[in-house]
Amino acid sequence: MKKKVLALVLSSVMALSLFGCGNNNAQPSTDEAATEDTATDAPESATEAESESTDEAAETETTDDAAAETESTDGAALKIAIVSSPSGVDDGSFNEDNYNGILTFIESHPDCTVKPVQETTGDVTAAVQAVADIVADYDVIVCCGFQFAGISTIAQENPDVKFILVDSFPSDAEGNEVEVDNIYAMCFAEQESGFFAGMAAALETTTGKVAVVNGIAYPSNVNYQYGFECGVKYVNETEGTNVELVELASYAGTDVTGANVGGNYIGSFADEATGKVVGNALIAEGVDTIFVAAGASGNGVLTAVKEAEGVKFIGCDVDQYDDGANGDSNVVLTSALKVMHLNVERALNAVVDGSFKGGNVTLQADTDSTGYVNAEGRCQLSADTISKIDAAYELVKSGSIVPASNFGTTPEDFTW
Repeated sequence: MKKKVLALVLSSVMALSLFGCGNNNAQPSTDEAATEDTATDAPESATEAESESTDEAAETETTDDAAAETESTDGAALKIAIVSSPSGVDDGSFNEDNYNGILTFIESHPDCTVKPVQETTGDVTAAVQAVADIVADYDVIVCCGFQFAGISTIAQENPDVKFILVDSFPSDAEGNEVEVDNIYAMCFAEQESGFFAGMAAALETTTGKVAVVNGIAYPSNVNYQYGFECGVKYVNETEGTNVELVELASYAGTDVTGANVGGNYIGSFADEATGKVVGNALIAEGVDTIFVAAGASGNGVLTAVKEAEGVKFIGCDVDQYDDGANGDSNVVLTSALKVMHLNVERALNAVVDGSFKGGNVTLQADTDSTGYVNAEGRCQLSADTISKIDAAYELVKSGSIVPASNFGTTPEDFTW
């Protein structure tokens, strides 16, 4: 079946480098990632020679076992490229988490290499062209963000190249969702992670006012917003509280269908100045906990939080605790997790062991792909709050709680 991907009518899409979260395990630092990048880029010419030799061996193996549905490339020196948004693979967030998955894979497969390719505009056409420009040179290409949905034709014309598409499903020239044999496309149930963030905010607020700030109302951002609102609603009804969700009418979001989804949308993933304006406006309304999924725009919100008194920040996508350092204190309450690095590593392992299979999948808590940070020293949640969120996590994992999501139910309709 094909489904219309309405967002592709946009002529220019900013990269979905959403601001901050990670796994409960500490993520490599930006400096560490940059060091790895330099090390893996250096021997490129030698790797090319190894790849040719490996390709010849693979051809012989295929001839010997033509009936095999998939072929193991165990021992192959894979040449991997990661194509990212303007914020690059050292953004400390969305792109870097994907890059870390590749680096972890390479630790176990040291003959493999990775080349970061930074698409500097965020434009849909430019993003797809960036992939087309390098497709002949790599065995696997990891594409980070919604703007790469249009790579299906390139993939079909290059069936020997494996593609890992993160945060989007591929689409054809008419914008219809398609499945392609050599594209493993992963989206995430951001509404689940947003739900845990909403619970954390509602359980820890002292003013009784919380908010969520997003970049642009693309589906993944709306998922975070709706999940957060459902988490607050869940706490209010199970705990008998009356925590208020604060929204600034002038910053309401309009999703890809043209619907007003409310919330607080900066309108960009790269506007720190407006991010700070929105953050300050919410703090002036009495908000003391802000969940932020806004890319680099979120840095402005974080600055506003650091300059205020008694305000906490909830990160998104990766563990952002280190970003919350503020003198001798820390402003990060917790971070909502979209565990991309683990799933990128899994997909690369599938390429090596021959089990790689194209398809469009939405990853959820049942595969440890969504969650929140509760590790000691990486959050400021009380033991009671962690206990309550963990109990809800099991209900989300089992499907007993299904937070609202874009193109699905709204937070107003959310029940369990």
